[in-house]
Amino acid sequence: MMLTPAHHFRDIERKPEYLQPEKCVPPPYPGPAGTMWFIRDGCGIACAIVTWFLVLYAEFVVLFVMLIPSRDYVYSIINGIVFNLLAFLALASHCRAMLTDPVRAAEVPTLLTVTAASPALTSPLSQGAVPKGNATKEFIESLQLKPGQVVYKCPKCCSIKPDRAHHCSVCKRCIRKMDHHCPWVNNCVGENNQKYFVLFTMYIALISLHALIMVGFHFLHCFEEDWTKCSSFSPPTTVILLILLCFEALLFLIFTSVMFGTQVHSICTDETGIEQLKKEERRWAKKTKWMNMKAVFGHPFSLGWASPFATPDQGKADPYQYVV
Repeated sequence: MMLTPAHHFRDIERKPEYLQPEKCVPPPYPGPAGTMWFIRDGCGIACAIVTWFLVLYAEFVVLFVMLIPSRDYVYSIINGIVFNLLAFLALASHCRAMLTDPVRAAEVPTLLTVTAASPALTSPLSQGAVPKGNATKEFIESLQLKPGQVVYKCPKCCSIKPDRAHHCSVCKRCIRKMDHHCPWVNNCVGENNQKYFVLFTMYIALISLHALIMVGFHFLHCFEEDWTKCSSFSPPTTVILLILLCFEALLFLIFTSVMFGTQVHSICTDETGIEQLKKEERRWAKKTKWMNMKAVFGHPFSLGWASPFATPDQGKADPYQYVV
């Protein structure tokens, strides 16, 4: 039986010696269970710091330039509560996306079985990638592979590779259902943290839109009133701060709205950004858009979908079908 071209990109062998397990030594990173997930990448850390700085800058301008000096206390209180709540949820989502392992812990790797009676490869759904550097001789032998069963090995991180996994050169490991590596959250967007990344883009887009609307109303108010009375800062300083906030909000509104749309589309089609870019052949069962949304945000639908503090309940997963 001939395998599809997509399989030729992977190291598929049954015998441990062909996988060169003697070259695989389990590294100490990422550490024991319970260790906080954090990528030690200088560029990603800098981008994450910049993200927080820009949100805090928006907080400063909204509060101390527009809302606190305002004599309309109802307007200030309502907009202050809404903006701070959205900003808090955005930063909380950013932290969850950055500090959450993008793959779910799994102890058993995916085993693909080739049967002569069926033109398909069937596999139980693996909950994420297996530990980094686990393609050792002892571990492969412990799997007790039966005739027709094969495993995938990543030659870069020396791991037994689960289905739909791609190697990230920044995280230095294979990420199952990897969409892309985002420097702004200093992490890969994978099956386990995609919800938090989607919420992060959504809340950033909302606070950007909210800030733009408030800047517009504030400019109108200052044009109608005396500029010295519409802010506790001098008129030139006020104008500069507002223009910078307007530019920042417009830029991030466009960027995060596009990212939010592409992420939702990717979830609904159950096809990651890398799979779309590489035009990989679809070898997994097609599900409804609603089922795909629940697979990311949790079963069943609830207000927890919008909360970065609610860990998605994945529910009972169905096995994938891999066609050759």
